[in-house]
Amino acid sequence: MNTRTLVKDLAALPDGPVTVAGWVETVRDQKKVQFIILRDESGAVQLVNPAVRELDPEGVSVGAAEALALTEQISALGHGTFISVSGDLKHDERVKLGGLEVKIGSLDVVSEALETPIAADSSLDKRQDWRFLDLRHPRQNLIFRIQTTFLHALRTYWVERGWIEIQTPKLMASASESRAELFELGYFEGTAYLSQSPQFFKQMAQPAGFGRVFEVGPAFRADPSFTSRHATEFTSIDAEMSWVDSHEDVMTMHEEVLVAAFTAVKDRHGAEIQELFGVEITVPSTPFPRIPLAEAKEIVASRGYVVPRTDADMDPEGERQISQYVREELGHEFVFLTDYASSIRPFYHMRHADDAGLTNSYDLIFNGVEISTGAQREHRVDVLIEQAKEKGLEPEELDFYLDFFRYGVPPHGGFGMGLARVLMLMLHEHSIRETTYLFRGPTRLLP
Repeated sequence: MNTRTLVKDLAALPDGPVTVAGWVETVRDQKKVQFIILRDESGAVQLVNPAVRELDPEGVSVGAAEALALTEQISALGHGTFISVSGDLKHDERVKLGGLEVKIGSLDVVSEALETPIAADSSLDKRQDWRFLDLRHPRQNLIFRIQTTFLHALRTYWVERGWIEIQTPKLMASASESRAELFELGYFEGTAYLSQSPQFFKQMAQPAGFGRVFEVGPAFRADPSFTSRHATEFTSIDAEMSWVDSHEDVMTMHEEVLVAAFTAVKDRHGAEIQELFGVEITVPSTPFPRIPLAEAKEIVASRGYVVPRTDADMDPEGERQISQYVREELGHEFVFLTDYASSIRPFYHMRHADDAGLTNSYDLIFNGVEISTGAQREHRVDVLIEQAKEKGLEPEELDFYLDFFRYGVPPHGGFGMGLARVLMLMLHEHSIRETTYLFRGPTRLLP
């Protein structure tokens, strides 16, 4: 039976025998004592061995010989070597690392390590080459514990309110949005595409009578961008709900689920985030600010920056500027930009009842970067067909999708949100490469 104790659980134990296991972070080999900082998936602990340096080879006792062997074994340990140690736990407030240490009784080298090829100051690209070693760092470990808490809180919010979790296929027979960003692959005697979004399939759940659905899953974009916020494969968080009156219902749900997630992260990891990232997590207040896109562009222009194209989306600098305005004037890290022009939105976004040039849609901006797009969907099949034609799409290629609307469907809406972007902006990191377990981009398919 495995009697290993995680480092995080040592503080609750009384002094006495324990077994810990993990990798060697540092060895301090001093004249009269040796220290090992052992790290496992939950934290780090100091191990101590009162060293035996010189023994008379004549008449050496068995115990002394074993002590010398242990001392030499510790001296030879390399950074990253995995070990298992049994010894005596002692609580001592003088120990800076957690106020406790383990006196080594026996040490078993489980797996020796070569000299590490990366350092704390290695470039991001090199650290990505050796990602499995980079992930040993406490900051990286914390990112994925935060991710776990964040996703669990989202799921809890939805599940407790009767939502259904779905898993949609990632192999598609046709484009879900833009054929220009599709990865194409051979599929037996035909062609398939990697899904850009679960959009069509989460909408399919509405005529199916599911009511409210969500998914956390991979999405693929054949976008040759090398920015800090783009990836060719990413984790998308999607939600879709029936019986909405407008995109306002979607925004209300969206902000509520984010408040639940940020609250969970702050409660569970706030102190660690402050220590390792120097960031104080702020739980956003509701409602989030809402600004129509045209008005947002005017605000940005008044601050000295003009978005280059009037018929386009807000560009990255515009997003930074409107976020700065909202932070300064409204004290908020989030802002919904609403009422996007139909010319820059997908064919399935519902248009304003009194202005077909605008859509019932929004982008959510967080700390200067767009993290999500949401909308009320068009549920009238005749209108959908006409809007698809306007976008240059062939209705025949969308027949499987249009069938969803030919047999009755309630008014509905939802959003898609990039997980790595949210975490990047939450922790004030500079790239989603840091907040993606294994990043995929135009020039990276390994490890």
